Amino acid sequence: MPHLGEAVAALPWTQFLPLAVLGALCRQLPSCRVLGHRVPPETASYGALLFTGVFLLPPALAALAPVPGALLGRPPAEGRARHAVRLMVTAAAGAYCFRLLTEGLLGDALPLPGGADPGHSQPAAAPLTITLLPALIAVLTCAAADRALGGSRSASAVLLGHLPYGLLGLLAATLWHAAPGPGLLGALAVLAPGYICCWILARSRHLDAAHRATVAALVQAVDLKDRYTRGHSERVGHAAALIAGELGLDAERTHALRTAGALHDIGKLAVPTRTLRKEGPLDDEEWQQIRRHPEYGHAIVRGIPVLGEAVDAALHHHESFDGSGYPAGLAGRRIPEAARIVAVADAFDAMTSTRSYRRARPVGEALAELRRCAGTQFDPRMVAALSSALERHGWPYTEAPRRSVPGARPAAEPVPLPDEQPGARA
Repeated sequence: MPHLGEAVAALPWTQFLPLAVLGALCRQLPSCRVLGHRVPPETASYGALLFTGVFLLPPALAALAPVPGALLGRPPAEGRARHAVRLMVTAAAGAYCFRLLTEGLLGDALPLPGGADPGHSQPAAAPLTITLLPALIAVLTCAAADRALGGSRSASAVLLGHLPYGLLGLLAATLWHAAPGPGLLGALAVLAPGYICCWILARSRHLDAAHRATVAALVQAVDLKDRYTRGHSERVGHAAALIAGELGLDAERTHALRTAGALHDIGKLAVPTRTLRKEGPLDDEEWQQIRRHPEYGHAIVRGIPVLGEAVDAALHHHESFDGSGYPAGLAGRRIPEAARIVAVADAFDAMTSTRSYRRARPVGEALAELRRCAGTQFDPRMVAALSSALERHGWPYTEAPRRSVPGARPAAEPVPLPDEQPGARA
């Protein structure tokens, strides 16, 4: 057993212990009385600290370094154990890959931790540029292992999340190698910005989750009030995103337009419920109440800057391309682009979904009606974009045709939608 004892003693414990302690301290920051309310719980040792261990430690110690931080988190014990195992496997895979590649490609040029004879001076570190390729492959290995164990995030999202921390970890490990004593201070100087980046990323995820929850709550409020059009907002958001994708808009604007479509009818919250749920034709006063819902919607969302284009869409989605719409009578390109997109998406879903007074139209028939009204009611470019997008992706909300029941009374004549004009307006 003396050989085992010597091997254990030769391991780089002076590098492992600071990393393990740092990981545990990072994990405890959300519980700190001074900083706790400002630190998202997701901000943990995973990230630059983990990759520093991957590039600095042998695989066995690299796997153990993130364990203290993972086990000291807030989730239930079972969840913490799964998280610890995930980090162990990810770190071990990356460290083994990095060590294998550096030993094979660089030989003794790179001072691998624990590999030098304690009685000899540590060899000089290989230039950072020489280790970049093995480090990149190690980061890819970590990303693949994390994706296999982690679940729902896409491969590209996992990779983009790993690359910045991989670079910071490589810089920290290189500084630590250069001067094992003072090098710790240099490594900390690199790791501190990495932790701050992790903090900011976790905070942005919180804000994004809060944004999505707010939108979902507002949409649900509209659906609960206007039960006849339940699900309409979600479908309009999907159609608006299809149009945005066909126009080549970036992911951020596509998301904004999906939100705009989902919230376009938010003003109905201010319309009397008896008017929204009235079975028969509306009188003049009720019709005016319905026509004011874009202005009500604008008043509700204009104070929420994060909603962006949804504010314009809420106010102007009933404008007509020829200037005959409401509430402002805008025409052509004076109508905000988001509103022109949502107007087409809104009308399309209104025609292809079943209402209390009429059955859904087939997708082809609805598109034909949109084309007929292009240039007068709708922007022809948005109509063409929706048509192309549906040819490419289809419409997932298509309703199955209803069979007529033998002996049933014929359906009554359709009653126009409260906010429908002749044509395809919805």
